[in-house]
Amino acid sequence: MKLELAAAVLCGGRGERLRPLTDYFQKTMIPLGERKRPLLEYIVRLLKFHNAQSITMLTGYRMEEIRDYFKDGSAFGVKIAYSKDPEEDCGSLGALANALNNQSIPGCEKLVVYYGDILSDLDVTRLVKVHRDEGADATLVLSRGYTLPVGVAKVKGSRVVSMEEKPEMDISVTTGCMVLGPRAMKIARETEEGSKSDLMSDLVPQLLKKKLVIAAYYTKGLWHDIGTITSYEKVNAELKDDMFPFL
Repeated sequence: MKLELAAAVLCGGRGERLRPLTDYFQKTMIPLGERKRPLLEYIVRLLKFHNAQSITMLTGYRMEEIRDYFKDGSAFGVKIAYSKDPEEDCGSLGALANALNNQSIPGCEKLVVYYGDILSDLDVTRLVKVHRDEGADATLVLSRGYTLPVGVAKVKGSRVVSMEEKPEMDISVTTGCMVLGPRAMKIARETEEGSKSDLMSDLVPQLLKKKLVIAAYYTKGLWHDIGTITSYEKVNAELKDDMFPFL
């Protein structure tokens, strides 16, 4: 019998941009907040809060740290399984294909795919509702607006006529996180396991080419990519547990 909702968390990378922290911790196990919980614990508790029935960790580098901490998930009230990436530098789509084909991800109607270096209060319940109401095969989590990290000059001929420092662009920015339905999972499963293919640059174009329905879900809550030492230090200094109801 298929589960209604399962989740897969991508946590197999080395986290080179987080060195030297990742010389001591697997990148998703870096401590955060007042109680120094691992980043991945915030993700597990978020998904459990929103009724994910099963969570599969797509692991690779230093996977033992993750398995030793979370075990079978019973301490967190959710079933946790593990899928080891077949290649160390496996792409996100290759890792997902591997987990689907080795059945580490159980049969489910909806699969939330979440990145292990993202800290958020994503309303997964509403995300899944939008996915269902739209009759979508996949739903992408997007953010509206993007501030360029550089200044932009307007040029006429050979003359600069205006300058705007770090302007905000009115565009829909992908976060990488998504919900997949059965038809999208089938296409993902057909990907070569362990290939360096990517969810956003490889799977999504395939879904569009096959004319599957892809819905958009805009998140407006907290969203932090803990991908660098600078971002980690900033978030860790500002983080309070009462920001997250799922704790």
